Order: sequence, then C-alpha cells, then structure tokens
Amino acid sequence: MKQVAILGATGSIGSSTLDVIARHPDKFRASVLAAHRSTEALADLCDRFRPDLAIVADPACEADLKAHLARRGLTTAVAAGEAALSDAAASSQCDTVVAAIVGAAGLASTLAAARAGKRLLLANKESIVMAGPLLMRALRDGGGDLIPIDSEHNALFQCLPGGRPELSAVGVRKLTLTASGGPFRGRSRQDLGAITPEQAVAHPNWRMGRKISVDSATLMNKGLEVIEAHFLFDAPPEAIDVVVHPQSIVHSLVEYVDGSVLAQLGNPDMRTAIGHALAWPGRVDTAVKPLDLVALSRLEFLPPDRATFRCLDLAYAALRAGGTAPTVLNAANEIAVAAFLDGHLPFLAIAEVIESCMDALGTEPVQSLDQLIQTDLTARHTARHMMRRLHC
Repeated sequence: MKQVAILGATGSIGSSTLDVIARHPDKFRASVLAAHRSTEALADLCDRFRPDLAIVADPACEADLKAHLARRGLTTAVAAGEAALSDAAASSQCDTVVAAIVGAAGLASTLAAARAGKRLLLANKESIVMAGPLLMRALRDGGGDLIPIDSEHNALFQCLPGGRPELSAVGVRKLTLTASGGPFRGRSRQDLGAITPEQAVAHPNWRMGRKISVDSATLMNKGLEVIEAHFLFDAPPEAIDVVVHPQSIVHSLVEYVDGSVLAQLGNPDMRTAIGHALAWPGRVDTAVKPLDLVALSRLEFLPPDRATFRCLDLAYAALRAGGTAPTVLNAANEIAVAAFLDGHLPFLAIAEVIESCMDALGTEPVQSLDQLIQTDLTARHTARHMMRRLHC
C-alpha cells in the first residue's frame, strides 16, 4: 500500500487526490495531510482519512488545528511551519508526495521530496519554473520518480515511451500543449479593460483555485507550462508549441519524426491525471465519466492570440533567457495576480508589471536555492514598485 503525503490537501488538487484515494483504500493511504491556514477543513479531512500527521504551514494556526482535532477526539500528530513540510516530504511517513501547494511556497518541500527519492506527483508548476535545474538535479541525486499531474504534462508523459525519455533518442519532433483559451478567448484588448476578478476566475471547463484561474485567463498558466515542459522533458523552446483547444478534451500531443502524432484525450477532470500518477505504471478506476466520442460535436484547434494575451510570450522570453529569468517571471506574476484579485491592478496591467520586472532585473545563472529565494524576494519587491509607478 502506498503511503501518500498530500501537501495542499484542502485545495482542488488535494480534494481530487483524496477522492481517488478514498476509492482505493486497499492501494493508497493518506498518511500526511498539509494545508496553509484552513485548520477546520484540515481537521475534517483528518477525521475522515486518519493520517499519521497533519501540518499547517502557518505556525500561528498550530494551536487552532490542535483544538479542532481535540474536539473530534483525534490523536493525529500536529506540526507547523515550512520546515515541517520539508521534513514530512522527506520522512519515512510517506513514499509518495503530492506537491500541490500553490506558488513559490511549495518549492522547499518539493525539493526535499525529490532529494529523498520519493515518487513526486508534481502539481506545483511554480517549483519547477523557479528552480528547474535544482529540482532536476535533486531528482537525479535522489533516484525517485517525478510524474506530473498537470493534465497537459501528464498527457505528454503518457504519450512518450517510458514517460520521460531522451526525446531525440525516441524520435520526437515537437511537444504541443493545449490551452482552453480561458474565459476571454476571442476577446480583444479593448474588451478586457474593465475585467473583474469574478469574471477572470470563471473558467469554462475546469474547477480550479483563484490564482491558477487568473493565470489561465491571461495565458500565463500555459506559459508556465511551457517552461515546465522544457525542464520535465529536456525540450528546447522551439520544440514546444501551444494551441488553443476550447473543448479541453485533447490535453497534449507528441509529434514524432515519422509523421505520427500521439494525443491523450479525456474529459476535463483532474482525477484522470492524479489516478494515473498514483497507480503508474498500472491504472485504477477514478470514477471520471468515460469520453463519448460520438457525443462530441467537434474538436477545434486555434492559434493563441499572443497580441492580446501577452503573458505567453513573456514566458517564452524568460525560458530563452534562462537562469533566474523564470524565477523573476513567476514572482512578478504572483504579485500582479494577487493585486488584481484584490482589486488593486487592472487585468491588462498584469503583463505590464511582469515585463517591467523582467527588464529591470535581467537574469543570472542558477547557482543555489538561497540565490533563487533572494531573486524571488527581489522580484516581488520590484513588482510592487512597478505597480506604484503604474499608479495602480
């Protein structure tokens, strides 16, 4: 039986993972559950899944979590803080780690799991965007498996022989990520001047958190996925393409030199990718509705509107620049999206803030985690400064 640590248990990825685990109690057990500050929701999950350890990332919430568990008569061990997340990810309490903490906050625990040789189910794309060279080095040193559970990268994993081979050795010409286009597909820049957070988080196909939903609306999510695909599959930028596919049925495609194109299809439900990663190389029933090809009216594929949704090209620029540029991109995006969600930044200004930060900070070769953390902090400070300059 696999012992699974779910870092980000109260979020959408955590909920989907626990749903799959609950359907297969003979195969998987949630041994560690972690959340940021949602102590009551975390205690409810502990009551249902009875993990060995519950972690709250914010130390100020530790007493509250203990009180919630005591009221339920639970003896689950409690820990708090960022170090506790990393310690649990590397401990003997789990052999599989679901890295689903949103943003840069998930980086240290993801690296810890990789160094410890765990099966790492990666949903936290920011970790690999920020620290791709460090994460891949940690994975090689630890000797574990990394299986992406972003639907697009999991689709690529499924379409490649052996999951993550050397692409040239197996005749791969191109990797293609599909994008739904988000809630504003087909809109012009003039249409987007007064977009509200409520409109931006209303994704047409997927149920996701607020930050990733905004990233989908700006196409930054797809840009981050391009960077992620580069590190996961050692693919150069020119071999990674993006097409808009509004139906979200084809999740990614792999083109081979002989003209073959392999694609992974399925209904838009994260449990497919999560179930695949948990059970790999086997398969388990995830209760996802079977795909009815006859009922599909059509499958469309369109080029992305790069002039309106500039974040995609900014991500490609950061990837080509290399070094710390993706870290700057990610940090500036997190600050800009948070400001937009709080009503302090216009939707179209998100890209402006990111571009200004990238121009101001440039790039340096990646040398250490401490360097990346400092770059992240500097980029966040610069982004806030840029917002003031933009009078936002």
